[in-house]
Order: sequence, then C-alpha cells, then structure tokens
Amino acid sequence: MRSELFSTENLEKESAQPGMRLQNSKMLKIELNGEAMARVGSMVAYQGQVQFQALGSGGLGKFLKQKLTGEGVPLMKVSGRGDVFLAELAKDVHIIDLEPGDALSINGSSVLAFDSTLQYDIRMVGGAGMASSSGLFNCVFSGHGRIAITTRGTPVVLNVDAPTYVDPQAAVCWSANLQTGYHRAEQLGLGTLLGRRTGESFTMSFAGQGFVVVQPSEEPPIMGSGQQQQEGGLLGGLLS
Repeated sequence: MRSELFSTENLEKESAQPGMRLQNSKMLKIELNGEAMARVGSMVAYQGQVQFQALGSGGLGKFLKQKLTGEGVPLMKVSGRGDVFLAELAKDVHIIDLEPGDALSINGSSVLAFDSTLQYDIRMVGGAGMASSSGLFNCVFSGHGRIAITTRGTPVVLNVDAPTYVDPQAAVCWSANLQTGYHRAEQLGLGTLLGRRTGESFTMSFAGQGFVVVQPSEEPPIMGSGQQQQEGGLLGGLLS
C-alpha cells in the first residue's frame, strides 16, 4: 500500500526517554512510565497499559475555586506504561520546561497536559477581568517539570521591557511575577455615542520583567466572572 499519508513525518515519533514530546505541531505524545495530568477529553489515542482517572480541577479546594470562578482545568490523571496522544481541537501545541523558581500564569483553556511534579493553583489576576469577559482568575504553575499548552494559531512572545497591553482573550500565558492591570482602550466620544466602537473596550496591561504569549485569535468569553455574576452570581455557579 502506498500513500503520502505514510510518509516518515506522519509516523509515530520514537524516543528512548519517557515524558512529553511533540508528535507534530497539533498533537502531544506522552511516553508514559508513571503518571501525568491531562485535560479531560484530550486523549485521541493510546497504546499500552494506561489508566485514566477524572479529577475535576485537581482536588476539592481547586474544584470549589473552579466552580466559583468558572476557571481552572478539568483534569484527568493518566497513569501506567505506554504511549498517550493528546490534542485539543487541532490547536497548536507547545511544550514549556519549568525549572525551580519559575512560575507561569496560564489561561485555563490553554492547558493541555503537565507533569505531576508541578504545583498548580487557581489565583486571581490582579487588576484585570472585572471589565472584560476573560475572567478574574488564572492557573499558576510552579516547580520542576514540563507543561504543554495550546494556542489558536502561531503566537507571538512579547518581552515586557516596556508597558505592554494585550487583548485579555488573546493572552495565553505570562510570567507570574509580572504586574497586571487593565487599561481602557476606548475613550467616550462622539463616535462611541453614534454606535461606532473599536470592539476593544479594555486591554490587559503588563509591567515588570518577563514575557507574555499572545495568540492570533480570541478565546470565547468565559462564563464565571463578570458574565456569571450577571447570570446567577457566584453562588449560582457553585450550585450548578
């Protein structure tokens, strides 16, 4: 049987070392020998003796935070020995190595998988979110290990060496030590009164030393912050 489908670039990537690697730009491969954490529903194939256990958002405390905020990552623990392939709506996949002392703040919708050696929490994004639909909270990862994130298209990595402003729904992740806030991008004027708007009422601001990863697309509004408060409030979200 002959086909371009069977070209070497589409064959399974092999390695002598266990762990995460890119199968291709849209798919993550975990050569599993132990356990890892992955987004619920992201498994597209696996080989070997592998078990999957749903964990909500990674424990009762994180589960309650997720219900209150609408943020977080619905997680499953992947354990055993074998090869696991993960993907999310054909988004681009990127692997980041965290070392001791590093901390990364990530939009929960962009988390695909991470080593179980990493610490993970849901924290409020200082000064941002109330005036936008992007949410008030982000997932913060620290420790030593690998994390795989997704972007809608090829991102740009901005070095924050000057005041930096980003559409909240296009911000994928950033150095957790950066100071965040929000900036009014539109000024109330005649054009606004006449119904002509830019569609960019607020942007996130970043200051300090670090980086921001920005994707060329906007994530849909997250239910759980401003919108959730309008449609039942935080308590309603907890009880849903």
